[in-house]
Amino acid sequence: MTQLDQDEETVKDLVQQHWNGRAATFDEESQHGIHSDEQHDHWLTVLREWTGDNSLDVLDVGCGTGVISLLLAELGHDVVGVDFAPEMLERARAKARRTDYSITFHRGDAEALALPDDTVDLVTARHLVWTLPSPTAALQEWQRVVEPGGRILLIEGYWDHDEPWDEYEHMHDELPMYDGRPPDELSDVLTDEGFSDITHEPLMDATLWGREPHSDYYIMSGTVPR
Repeated sequence: MTQLDQDEETVKDLVQQHWNGRAATFDEESQHGIHSDEQHDHWLTVLREWTGDNSLDVLDVGCGTGVISLLLAELGHDVVGVDFAPEMLERARAKARRTDYSITFHRGDAEALALPDDTVDLVTARHLVWTLPSPTAALQEWQRVVEPGGRILLIEGYWDHDEPWDEYEHMHDELPMYDGRPPDELSDVLTDEGFSDITHEPLMDATLWGREPHSDYYIMSGTVPR
């Protein structure tokens, strides 16, 4: 293993440690969990508009406690969730068991997915790219596992952390997209990685986040070329 590989593994270990530590209270934050019928229904409306009416095979990468996975399953999609933090996955599985939806959750690395090529119709990820040591490697992986003509759907944002906290104090300089990216910049990254038909729109309705958003949130779609 090279020094670069070792450094990246160290960063990933810290990322896992951070999100394991936040798992127990993650859904309590208004912008993370679902706290009202109105918030739930609004997210369903947004996701329905961007995923369509047909049932899709969806991979929800960085699924966390399964918030988006469960909403997608409710819309009739066949969903598999992947996350790097086991404690997050345990909460996702527990929530899924309380529903009638059949969702499979696996531990996995967003930058090196244990899936064959051309496996799913859609990859989704919410607020994930900023946590990755190599976001472009992740985008290449997501493109690899999506069937030609399929899409990725990213819920992202652009924020300015006052100071890095907890484990991020020791690794934020190793994360190229720490603090997120404005939509035009992320769109350019997707274009450079070979995606086409890239579109986005703001997600600034307070209902979605349970409060007035403190960051510039948006949703973005890109198509995998045929």
